[in-house]
Amino acid sequence: MTNLTADDRKRAAALKALDFIADGQIVGLGTGSTAAHFVKALGERVKAGLKITGVATSTAAEALAIEAGITLVGIDEVPHIDITVDGADEADRSFRLIKGGGAAHLREKIVAAASRRMIAILDDSKLVDALGRFPLPVEIVPFACKTTLRHIADAAVAAGCGGNFIRLRGGEAHPVITDNGNAIADLDCQSIPDPEALAAALSAIPGVVEHGLFLGLCSGLIIGTPSGVEVIEPAPHVPEA
Repeated sequence: MTNLTADDRKRAAALKALDFIADGQIVGLGTGSTAAHFVKALGERVKAGLKITGVATSTAAEALAIEAGITLVGIDEVPHIDITVDGADEADRSFRLIKGGGAAHLREKIVAAASRRMIAILDDSKLVDALGRFPLPVEIVPFACKTTLRHIADAAVAAGCGGNFIRLRGGEAHPVITDNGNAIADLDCQSIPDPEALAAALSAIPGVVEHGLFLGLCSGLIIGTPSGVEVIEPAPHVPEA
C-alpha cells in the first residue's frame, strides 16, 4: 500500500465517497482531479442501475458527467441538493477548506451552500494542521483589479496572515477567466491563523466576488492515505446531563 501514488490515493477517496450516495438523491458534482474520479465512478454506478440526479459545479464537471451518463439538472431546478462531493486544495480537521485551484470555487460554494451535506475527498498531502500553505484563490471582477488586489493584500495583513503576496493568475496579459467571466487572484498567505476573520474581510471588499475559504459548509472528510482511506466526521453531539 505504501507505493500508492497521489492519484491512487485520490481515487481511493473518491470510491469511498460512493458509500454516502443513495438511490434517488440529488448529488452535487465537484470540480477537479479528485472529483473527476468520483464522477466517473458514480457514472459506473448509474450504468449499473443507481438512480441519481447530478448538479454540476462547472462546465468541466458538466461535460464529464454527461460523458459518464449522469442525468443533470440546473441548481435552480431543484429545491435542495442532498449531498455534494467535491475535492479540496487544503483541509484541516475542523472541516475548513481552501478551494479554487481549478477556478470553480464560486459555483462550488453555491452548490455546497444549497446542499444538506458536503463531503470533501482528498489525498493525505492536502490535510493540514493550519490552512494557508496553498495560495488562497479569490475571484474578482476585472474592473479595477489592481485596486482590488491591494485591498486583498491589506486584508491579509489585518487578519494576521504570515504573508500577503497577491498575484493575478495567468498575469495581466493572459489572466485566467472563470466560467462566470471574472478573474482569479491567488493570495499567498503562508499561514492563516484566523480563517473566519480573513473570510469576513475578503467578503467585505468591493470587487471580490468570492474567496476560496469554505467555512461551515463541509461536514466530512474522506482522505486517501498510503495505508488506506480515513473518514473523518464530526463527533456526535452528547446532550448535557
